[in-house]
Amino acid sequence: MIEVRFTKEKNDDRRTMIEERIHATKQYVKTLFADRADGHDVEHTLRVYTNAMRIAQAEGSCDLEIVGLSALLHDADDDKLFQTKNNANARKFLEEIGTSKNQIEEICRVINAVSFSKNRGKHPETLEGKIVQDADRLDAIGAVGIARTFSYGGHKGRPLTDTVQHFHDKLLLLKDEMNTETAKQMAESRHQFLITFLKELEKELD
Repeated sequence: MIEVRFTKEKNDDRRTMIEERIHATKQYVKTLFADRADGHDVEHTLRVYTNAMRIAQAEGSCDLEIVGLSALLHDADDDKLFQTKNNANARKFLEEIGTSKNQIEEICRVINAVSFSKNRGKHPETLEGKIVQDADRLDAIGAVGIARTFSYGGHKGRPLTDTVQHFHDKLLLLKDEMNTETAKQMAESRHQFLITFLKELEKELD
């Protein structure tokens, strides 16, 4: 009886620690992305986190702390946004909140597998990596993906035709790049919305 109670208390302590780390990380990314309005902002980060946790809970048998922290920090060193090297922002923050070295390395591996341009056709080795990659790609399709695409194109001063081409170069490919069954199901309706929108847009631009 004493042993069972001790195990429960230990598990409760770990759960509390994880919740505190997740909360601290949410506050960190709110500061990190405070001035961004190009589709790579804190709202995107929090949606990726929500997607990742939804997928993780459906898929099961994964490390929720790794998934959560990786999702929240997946853009912390994106070379489109920062000039850092070797995941410097993510590593420094994770060290500050007491994350172990092994966890930091695993989180960085997950983060580094997210980018579409750097990992096209590649699938992460771990379930945690697959989940976070899927979560980020889900936020690039559907209605929110369309909004983010035009937001980023406008921020970069790209002509409309270049932004439309991005649908063909990337967005329409993402459904078939999903790793998990949960993400594949979530991607279906978003992909169909993309197709419907793009057909109408190209008809009006013709």
